Amino acid sequence: MQTKKLAEKYKDYVIKMRREFHMNPEASMEEYNTSRRIREELDKAGIENRSIAGTGVIATIKGEHPGKTVALRGDIDALAVIEESGKEYASKVHGLMHACGHDTHGAMLLGSAMVLNEMKDKINGTVKFFFQPGEEVGKGAAAMVAEGALEGVDGVMGMHIS
Repeated sequence: MQTKKLAEKYKDYVIKMRREFHMNPEASMEEYNTSRRIREELDKAGIENRSIAGTGVIATIKGEHPGKTVALRGDIDALAVIEESGKEYASKVHGLMHACGHDTHGAMLLGSAMVLNEMKDKINGTVKFFFQPGEEVGKGAAAMVAEGALEGVDGVMGMHIS
C-alpha cells in the first residue's frame, strides 16, 4: 500500500516534469539541458547520480538490505518533428518534439526514483536508473554499455509508451 500512496504523492510531479521535458526537447546525444535537469532533481532528493555517455545519467538507490542489482531504463531524446498540437506545453523548439514518448519516459523514471528513494528501507539490493540518451540514433545504449553501465547489474527493465 505504501507504494500506491507514494505514487499518488508524486503524480503531479511526474506530470510537471513530463511537460517541462516536452516543452524543451533536445536531439539525440545533445540532451544537455535535459540531463542537467534530471541531475538537479536527483540531487534535490539526495539520490546518488552521475553523467554517462555524454548526456546520459545513471542514478543509484541502495536498499537497506542485501540483494541483486536491477536497473530501470528510459530514453530522453526527441525526434525531428514539428509539433502542431496547440497544447500549452507544446515544444518550444521548432523542428524538435517528443513525439515518441521519451519526455514521459524521463518523467516516469524520475518519479520512480523519488518513490523508491522513500522506500529504500524496504529494498533488498540496489536499483539503478538509466536515463539513456540517443535512442533514436542507436548510439546511446552502446555508449552507456561501453562506459560500464551494466557492470554489476543483474537485470534491466525498460518501458515504452505509445
